[in-house]
Amino acid sequence: MMRSWVESANSADCPFPLNNLPYGVFSVGDSDEGRCGVAIGEMILDLTRLEEDGHISLGEHPVFDCESWNDFMELGADIWAEFRVWLIESLGEGSEKAVTFADYLVARADATMHLPLEVMEYTDFYAGKNHAFNVGSIFRGPENALPPNWLSIPIGYNGRASSVVVSGTDVRRPLGQLKGPNDDLPRFGASQRFDLELEFGAIVGRASDDMISVQQADDAIFGYVILNDWSARDIQAWEYQPLGPFQAKATATTISPWIVTKAALEPFRTSTPERERELLPYLREPGPMSYDIALEVALAPEGKAATTISRTNYDRLYYSAAQQLCHHTTSGCPMNVGDLLGSGTISGPTKDSRGSLLELSWSGQEPVKLDTGEERSFLEDGDTLTLRANARGDGYTIGFGDCVGKVLPANDIPDWAKE
Repeated sequence: MMRSWVESANSADCPFPLNNLPYGVFSVGDSDEGRCGVAIGEMILDLTRLEEDGHISLGEHPVFDCESWNDFMELGADIWAEFRVWLIESLGEGSEKAVTFADYLVARADATMHLPLEVMEYTDFYAGKNHAFNVGSIFRGPENALPPNWLSIPIGYNGRASSVVVSGTDVRRPLGQLKGPNDDLPRFGASQRFDLELEFGAIVGRASDDMISVQQADDAIFGYVILNDWSARDIQAWEYQPLGPFQAKATATTISPWIVTKAALEPFRTSTPERERELLPYLREPGPMSYDIALEVALAPEGKAATTISRTNYDRLYYSAAQQLCHHTTSGCPMNVGDLLGSGTISGPTKDSRGSLLELSWSGQEPVKLDTGEERSFLEDGDTLTLRANARGDGYTIGFGDCVGKVLPANDIPDWAKE
């Protein structure tokens, strides 16, 4: 573990030690103006102020005078690496900058977090084999669970960048077309099978306008966030054929507030699972491209204590983020700095490691029992979901910050939308 002069960063259980140094955007007091900062222990180092006062110079123009990390990402991987070294030296134990930089620390408890990046485009993948098998088994039976292409290709769809919100943002239950199995025609109303999806988000830090290799894709990834891909299962069931999810996934996509850099996760590299079918050459990984990151989901009914309903690991993903990004570029699809790639639901092989209520309750047939004595098949109004992730090193923890969202009741249906 690397030690810092910020004492709160030196605990083995602190999510933001010197080994981590994640990037975020925050505001304090009554101001809603976002400032770029780096988390260290219980504090945030205000990089916007440091730059304003001449302590940071990364080019001809200011980089941290905006409310996102996009401009910094544009500087490229060499600057990313150099800046991380500078931060470690500046915040490390015994640094000569300690006295000066102490005046630029803000308590995390006093800060309001904002989206850490401007999301340019958003693509959601379906890269968890256990999840894909479970969902396929529910709807088609285990013998037809995985479609023929699944073991050969990272499946995904293009979502709405405008749906991405930061942790702590309330999420309103969606309205949409619903059709039960015994209904002749659909009706319009509030989703009754609203769900979470435990995912990770990879942030693209290098633009491309042509096909790139898996290694080049890995090099282009700036960092990672926790991602909750809220899903209306009943809306999805009616709309998804033949073109896949649309409105069922457009309500909201919540991400954690801190971007954990790829550099901070290097000690936790591991391989993707063994494969039943050899991949085509362009998708083969040159080395370990996954990570050993523990994940969990907690559900708290309105005004009540939370119950941890799932525990799993990022290493369960069948396709790494680098493979997903590589495949995304094969058609010549341009990728932009600030693009967000959702991993797909990350489920493990056991019931308590499933990453969605659809799987945990087996589509409502086996409701999840909460510590409060209540049961859940799908989310109810007032429920708060908290997704967490951490990687355990030698005497330190790499955390991401909680990914939180509360379900609000659906809006009233306007009169003109009623019969």
